[in-house]
Amino acid sequence: MDCRKDFPILGERPRGRRLVYLDTTATSLRPRQVVDAVVEFYHKYNANIHRGKYWLSEVASDLYDEAHKAVARFLGASDWREVVFTRNTTESINLVAHSLGKMLRLGPGDEIVTTVSEHHSNMVPWQVLAQETGATLKYIPVHPDGTLNLSEAAKLITPKTKIVAFQHVSNVTGTVHPVQELVELAKRAGAFTVVDGAQSAPHLPVNVRELGVDFYAISAHKMLGPTGVGALWGRRELLEEMPPFITGGDMISRVTLKGATWNVLPWKFEAGTSNIAGGIGFKAAVEYLENLGMERVLAHEKEILEYARERLRKVPKLTLYGPEPQKRLAILPFNVEGMHPHTVAKLLDERGICVRSGCHCAQPLSEAMGVPQGTVRASFYIYNTKEDVDQLAEALEEIARKA
Repeated sequence: MDCRKDFPILGERPRGRRLVYLDTTATSLRPRQVVDAVVEFYHKYNANIHRGKYWLSEVASDLYDEAHKAVARFLGASDWREVVFTRNTTESINLVAHSLGKMLRLGPGDEIVTTVSEHHSNMVPWQVLAQETGATLKYIPVHPDGTLNLSEAAKLITPKTKIVAFQHVSNVTGTVHPVQELVELAKRAGAFTVVDGAQSAPHLPVNVRELGVDFYAISAHKMLGPTGVGALWGRRELLEEMPPFITGGDMISRVTLKGATWNVLPWKFEAGTSNIAGGIGFKAAVEYLENLGMERVLAHEKEILEYARERLRKVPKLTLYGPEPQKRLAILPFNVEGMHPHTVAKLLDERGICVRSGCHCAQPLSEAMGVPQGTVRASFYIYNTKEDVDQLAEALEEIARKA
């Protein structure tokens, strides 16, 4: 895609080498349009929101509200008030675990189902909730290629199941999980679904209504936006009923010495001064992706993935992990025989190539894949090219010869 000019950082030369950024799964680069939107807020409209009756505050408030509407549109939500801004996907999932758990009054005999494949942010909150309530936590296993075992999922999700939490796309293997099939299993059991969309929303078209989910969480920094801001989409009737996650200013309607009542959605879940600049930058990121078109984004990544798999499969002593291309996005974990993943990542860094190494905040999945030390992970996005792949492959060939 012809967008590299929008990313000034790609002109940098770390260690005197052409920069190849292959760690988008951890955090994406930011185009100048997003950076400009954040800077413009601080230069022109810096004020707190929803409180001041002066022009600056009114402009800032309108921009922040428009950001919610942009994210709602991007996710296919029917009502922008269903979009709650948080710090990131992790906070969004913790919000649901805390508030939905209270609303459901979970206890012994109730079940929560998640998967072995999850990022820790969609595993640990459910572990804590189960420990606090006495509910039973169960895990859907994975096949050797990282895909979910749906036959086991059908057995694990029972009428006792209250919550089914799973990722849309694996941050380790790029596996695209069958959301609608899992949603159908959950609905039959009368359970609510919580989906980690951190690795899907940046890369493929998402429509939460068509998916049929109850909650969907994303992070701006994975999809060209600022760090420190994310979003939780939830069904309005559920968000209305759920108690607040954090209490304080801006999320209240009225406070007396006897207690308080809550503000309307989404502000009920946005206590205190928000990351206003981050939200405005989030809007700019969404608009950038919309202008590109998510179908084009996906098509570009598929092309890069195919090329990268074919190129890397020819590298000696290299093992690739994950499913076939039709079941995944452009994330490629691999290992070099006889070398620790961190060593490989460091050697690539010396050649100007940025990758991630280790268990990628998914230790149980690494164990299930038989690589307890983890893998080296190369992840591709809109600004990556076949030249980047060639530089990676050539570096790995040199590293493998010396291994």
